Amino acid sequence: MTRECSLLLPRVCAALADPRQPCSDDTCLEKLLDWFRGLTKCDPTMNLVQDNPCLTEFIASVLALLEPSPSILSFTLRLAGILAASENCFQHLQQEKLLIRLFGRDGPLNSALWEDASVRSGWVEGVHSMMHHQPALHFLCSGGGIDVIFTLQGDPSLFVASAASQLLVHMLTLSVESETTKPPSAKDCDWPACAQMIIKRIEDSLQSSSALHIEQSLKLLTHLFGSCHATWTEVLWLGIAKQVESFLMEETVQAQPMLANLLLNMAWSPVFCDTEGSFWALVTSALEHLTPVQAGPLAVGILRLYKCPQDVRIQALTVLLQPMDCILRAASQPLEYAGLLDESVSDPATIESLLSSKSSCASLLCQTLAHLEKLLSLIHLPVDLPYTSLLRSLMTILQFCNGCLSPASPLGNTISRILINCFRVQRSALDVLAALSERKCCDTLIGSLFDILLAYLESPNTSPTVLKKTFQATSKWLVRLQELSCSNSQWQQTEKILKDVFLVLQKRLCSPCWEVRDSSLEFLTVLIKCLRDQEEFRQSLLSSEVPRLAENLLEDPESYVRASAVTAVGHLAFVTYFAPESPVQGNQYNKENTVAKLQEILSTDPEGFPRRAVISVFNKWLRQGCTGQLEDTQQFVSRVIQTVEHDLDWEVRLGGLKLVEVFCSQTICQLGLSQCPYAPVTSAVTSSVHQNESLQILCRAKVFSFLFRSLCDCDKPVGQRACDVLLGLRSSFYPISTPQDSQGTADSPAGHGIAWLQRTLRQGSLAQNFPTDGGNGVDFQDPESMMLALGTIDLEELHDELNKSSDHVEKSPQSLLQDILATVGTVEENEADCY
Repeated sequence: MTRECSLLLPRVCAALADPRQPCSDDTCLEKLLDWFRGLTKCDPTMNLVQDNPCLTEFIASVLALLEPSPSILSFTLRLAGILAASENCFQHLQQEKLLIRLFGRDGPLNSALWEDASVRSGWVEGVHSMMHHQPALHFLCSGGGIDVIFTLQGDPSLFVASAASQLLVHMLTLSVESETTKPPSAKDCDWPACAQMIIKRIEDSLQSSSALHIEQSLKLLTHLFGSCHATWTEVLWLGIAKQVESFLMEETVQAQPMLANLLLNMAWSPVFCDTEGSFWALVTSALEHLTPVQAGPLAVGILRLYKCPQDVRIQALTVLLQPMDCILRAASQPLEYAGLLDESVSDPATIESLLSSKSSCASLLCQTLAHLEKLLSLIHLPVDLPYTSLLRSLMTILQFCNGCLSPASPLGNTISRILINCFRVQRSALDVLAALSERKCCDTLIGSLFDILLAYLESPNTSPTVLKKTFQATSKWLVRLQELSCSNSQWQQTEKILKDVFLVLQKRLCSPCWEVRDSSLEFLTVLIKCLRDQEEFRQSLLSSEVPRLAENLLEDPESYVRASAVTAVGHLAFVTYFAPESPVQGNQYNKENTVAKLQEILSTDPEGFPRRAVISVFNKWLRQGCTGQLEDTQQFVSRVIQTVEHDLDWEVRLGGLKLVEVFCSQTICQLGLSQCPYAPVTSAVTSSVHQNESLQILCRAKVFSFLFRSLCDCDKPVGQRACDVLLGLRSSFYPISTPQDSQGTADSPAGHGIAWLQRTLRQGSLAQNFPTDGGNGVDFQDPESMMLALGTIDLEELHDELNKSSDHVEKSPQSLLQDILATVGTVEENEADCY
């Protein structure tokens, strides 16, 4: 603690304890507590209480108040807990009898203020903060604190209830690990006193007839097994396993929904996942007896484990796939194809009943599909899924939802009526379908699959959100289709599907709904990114009306659509203009026309999204070496940065800096001065040339004026990026030696200009009328002056300043204490106000 803070702290404590003062802002109090936490963590041996007696005086003053405000009392409880985390401070507060008055039976516990949730929360948090040593543990256990915490597990405030449960876990762990010389074992289980009290309460709650108490103890155990993986947790479990297992058999017990989370946390613990005996038998029993909705999360969690008995894994997979198997069987009776499962874990009638009910059908399917998507997201699946049957089931669900399937069975008819136009299930099924495209076991159904996807793309009943999901799934499967056609020469099937897709896309690009136009453009962009190197794709695309329609949408009335059109047209250029042998007629004219349109959007579009999209496209073109085919890259970059440097959107200006960074890197690389991460593939690096040539190119492009101006930008990310680029340039032009000393050039005209520039840059965003036209003796287009600027301006100092947080002064403890005093100091000013 600094001397200034130690002088301010007594006044702050006095002000906070004064009931006449307005209560300080909660944010300030939180920051004050954070400061004390930081002090105790930095030096645990520091005795804050003895060094700052105003703290004990503050606590005593608050306790002496007849009716302290709840926020100040809560603050006091939390502060006392933070201070008492140090054993020395704990003993000091004990001697002053402050802790017993705060956390004991005669404290806030028995006052009317206990009705306020913030006071109860402060009490729990204060106790948790001090639980770092045995004296604190004994203090709470001997004073009846454990009973209070168990009661708070049922607090109406969910925040307080959760904090109480976590506190009990912390206390149990601290007691076992700090008060035993050897860990408890099944044969010699001698729990410490505090741990014994907590475990006894857990056992009593589990055996009680109160559903609430059972629920609270199961939540506590879930927290414990999720956070503590010590071997003694198995000893604890052995004492309660029979009772927990009995809940699975009692249908009336409301605790069943929590058993899945408890068992899943245990399965992830190395203490239990390595055991062969009763635990996995209990998991098997849970998968069998819990309802499908309750067992689903447990099943997918088990399937994500790499350490799990194979029979349990198979049972979990069966539970997960049962609803999908039921869908397949309901679609056709007798069953035309192989089902997903040979046998069920739970009664198939239960699944059929849930899928036949309007209230549960969609929820069960959405949960199952979400679990499948989570499973498919794993790079390495620890279990083999029946991909072909799963894909067939997904296709059946999608056909149920759009009414394209007429099932023969009564169950199928019921499910079909429930699912018709069910957007939730459609979205979930399409997500799983997209994930399934990466599994190479579903190729035989690909023709039927595209029939269903095209039906969704064409249907006017497909909602915009479902259409977006359909586009995403279609793009993934088109990539898979292309891989297949390359390997088995199915060109005709691929050509027909691509033709059908582009016909649908043409219609969707003309939709009156802007969300549909936007999704269509995003779909087109994804296709080009993934398939632009495939000849069949390029031919199908260029023979359609899609490129012309996409370019027309550059003038769409909706800004989101214009932005997506810019991105799509930017990617189309890789097919139409930048391909080695572009097949587009009138190529040069179309190319220049497209570039002109994008530059017009960059300079005139009233919305930020399209302008951001343009600068992003230009960056992509430059990185891939395409701008040299358009025009002289130097002129292109110069024109762009002169447009963006006055843009009101900081992200556009930042995009301009990224463009400059790539341009500088490419220029220096091509002149042989350094390695270039953005060098165009087609360019040949020439022999080393005098560095003045590269400086002349950068100066002619007006790069330096843009960079130095950006250092004073009012938006910090822009200034930071500009500084990074300048530091990179300096390292390229001064690769070995340190920047030259400016003393010899200080008296020259250029030296005076650079000195002025340094002073201006130090003003940062406060700099007024930053000149870029050679004013004040700085010529930003003179290579010699710019070389001097790079060598003499202290860019490291500017870098450090730009990387300081904007409130680095205001965040200081001294400033915080002053703010609190300023807030409460208004009382004296207003005391004379008779109103």
